[in-house]
Amino acid sequence: MFLFRNNTVERFFPKGYTFSGYDDISYIPADADGYVWFYQLPVRYDMERLCAEIREYARKFSFVLEQVDKTKPFIVLTMDENAYAVPFTSGTELVAAVASYNMALVQAEAEYPHVKLLDIREFTRQYPAREVFDWKFWFISQMGMNPRLSQPFASWFQRKLDAVALKRKKCLVLDLDNTLWGGVLGEDGLTEIRLGGDYPGKAFHLFQEALLELGKNGVILAVCSKNNEADVLEAWEKNPFMVLRKDNFATWRINWRDKVSNIQEMADELNIGLDSFVFIDDNPTERELVRQALPMVAVPDFPAQPYELPVFFKQVVETYFRVYSVTREDKDKIEQYKANAKRASARRGFVDFDAFLESLDMHLVVEAANEFNIPRIAQMTQKTNQFNLTTKRYTDADVRSCMQAGWKIWCISVADRFGDNGITGCIMVNGDTIDTFLLSCRILGKNIETAFIRQILALLKADGTTMVKAAYIPTAKNGQVKDFYERCGFSCLEEWPDGRKSYILDLNGADLGIKPCYHITIQ
Repeated sequence: MFLFRNNTVERFFPKGYTFSGYDDISYIPADADGYVWFYQLPVRYDMERLCAEIREYARKFSFVLEQVDKTKPFIVLTMDENAYAVPFTSGTELVAAVASYNMALVQAEAEYPHVKLLDIREFTRQYPAREVFDWKFWFISQMGMNPRLSQPFASWFQRKLDAVALKRKKCLVLDLDNTLWGGVLGEDGLTEIRLGGDYPGKAFHLFQEALLELGKNGVILAVCSKNNEADVLEAWEKNPFMVLRKDNFATWRINWRDKVSNIQEMADELNIGLDSFVFIDDNPTERELVRQALPMVAVPDFPAQPYELPVFFKQVVETYFRVYSVTREDKDKIEQYKANAKRASARRGFVDFDAFLESLDMHLVVEAANEFNIPRIAQMTQKTNQFNLTTKRYTDADVRSCMQAGWKIWCISVADRFGDNGITGCIMVNGDTIDTFLLSCRILGKNIETAFIRQILALLKADGTTMVKAAYIPTAKNGQVKDFYERCGFSCLEEWPDGRKSYILDLNGADLGIKPCYHITIQ
């Protein structure tokens, strides 16, 4: 990454970054993997010159924006006008200048998909101003930010990059008593638990409101509680202050079994890895049990007092669930997982698997990559681990770069009589080589993967391709696909000791037949 800056910032960024000169935009390396723009408040006491310099920064940014490769990520940080105290004025002129500068960055983000905006004030305003800017380090080495904050800044910045790359946990498992409401339901009854009204009930009510919005933004909500299920179902239905109700949860385990076994069952039911789970429980014993037995599950400490819940919620989101943008598929996630449970139930009613597939009335839409589906394609490369032949990670800017280089990229949407799963798979082909082939775990178990790849191979054949190459790169999670290409008729050319495999397929003799139960539309 190449970073444009006006101050000394090297200590705040990891290895692999190179830096411009101070306020120097004369050199823009074409071979950088991406770019960062980090201009801090200039140090001046002349207000007119100070504001003029900030406005000039906006013009320089616009110039650089037009020069950089628009298929590569451009991370842009805002400016904080409170970096140091400027005397002799009320500060309104400075605030207006910085606001204008920041608005130019906001507008660039709205206009250019490769621009991702990070608000530096989210980091700096965690600290008193005197801790953010230190005159000693300014005079010694022209640092616009105190180097004592380099480590927390690096952690914050990496979390933001992860959010841009759409990396986050998938499922939040919640206890109930003294977690989603105050008190114990089995002892206090549904009307006496503390939820809504005065404190502490209003704190739990607000916590539920926050969790509801988290669920609307693609996080799977689940419940794991030692309780009588009938009592909880009644409380969900009849308590007037209840925000989260039965339909807001993809699954639940409300019983008297140990929570480790319950969480493992939910992982199997949802078909997602345990490392995608976050577990919230007010009981420290239950938290420690899950930490010890399931170390891959994230278990944050629950706050001691209900009034700390808003801060706790923010920390949980920042640490585990923050993403830069949310796709339609994210917002529909709970309904999709509920539909999967209905499919599993329907499957048990059929002896013949083909008859079950036919009963689903599956409609598959294969669509070439475009500006509308690129964010979802990038997201799947970042998050899909189980059915992923190479597990290569791409940002949306990377996908655009591949398209510009001539790659053929398709995604697949899947719907059936139980619901619409949205975009749940993709394939990326570089010349005659399949670089990436993946499907979301939500649609596995119906042989959609075979129909999808055969349809793509047919498209490649119609376009003049005769031989297709592919590879399998093993990871800790994708063992289920180690023989997938063999099952699709590919010939294994070589297998390495670490499990990697290379393949080739002659399309002229390949079986590209697709069962009629898959109703496929090409767009």
